[in-house]
This record gives sequence, C-alpha cells and structure tokens, in this order.
Amino acid sequence: MFDESGLLNRASEAAEVDMAPLIDMVFILLIFFVVTTNFSRQTGVDVSKPKAKSAMSQGQKTIMIGVTREGTIHMHGRQVTPERLHMLVDQEVTKHPETSVVIIADEDAAIGKAVLVMDQCALAGAKKVSLAAEKE
Repeated sequence: MFDESGLLNRASEAAEVDMAPLIDMVFILLIFFVVTTNFSRQTGVDVSKPKAKSAMSQGQKTIMIGVTREGTIHMHGRQVTPERLHMLVDQEVTKHPETSVVIIADEDAAIGKAVLVMDQCALAGAKKVSLAAEKE
C-alpha cells in the first residue's frame, strides 16, 4: 500500500469489482421477463382472426394451426402441406386422444383452405376441431 518513502503506491493494489450487485440485477431482470412473457402458444404466423359474438376460450391440450390470407398452412411455426398436416395431427391425437384442434384462419383466407384443414384434422382422428375467432 505505502512504499518506503511513505507515498501511496497504487500499482501494488489490485482493483476488484464487486459482482454481487450485478448478479442481483441480472436475476431481477430475469424474473421480470419470465413473469411478463406471454406463454400462449400460437401458430407461428401473423393472422387476423375474424370477429364473433359467440367466441369461447379453450382449456385443454390444443393444437394450433394457422391459415394465412395467401392460403399457406402453418403448424408449430412451420409451413406444412395438407399431407404433412394430416401426419402431424395423427401423431398428436395418437399420443393424446383428448387433444382438440383450433384453426386460426385469417379473415381474408379462402374458406376452402380452412375446410381442407378441417377435413385433414378430422381424417387424422381429431374429435374436436374448431375455428378461432376474436370476440366482438
């Protein structure tokens, strides 16, 4: 600390940074983001759902399938063909027979594409297939 002449020698002292406050702050931020994150599962694509006065919420294991205005089908965040959709829904329904399917079709999507998706889900063995809408 002091050398022979009585002067303060800063070179002999190692500077230390206390990491405890930094670690505390990181954990506080982590807790904040975990609490405020929206954990709802979506289709992986941005669709604008049509409005309906009789819309209800789902409460059990649900498969979300999206249909865009261009007519593409999305499941688990990936674009799929109708044949692949049938296979994926069949796998899920085999594992969990009570699984319901919710089709989130864009309000500007062709109705034929939504019907095709509903047919593929029914052929795969899904007992509960519904079309999502936003409550007016």
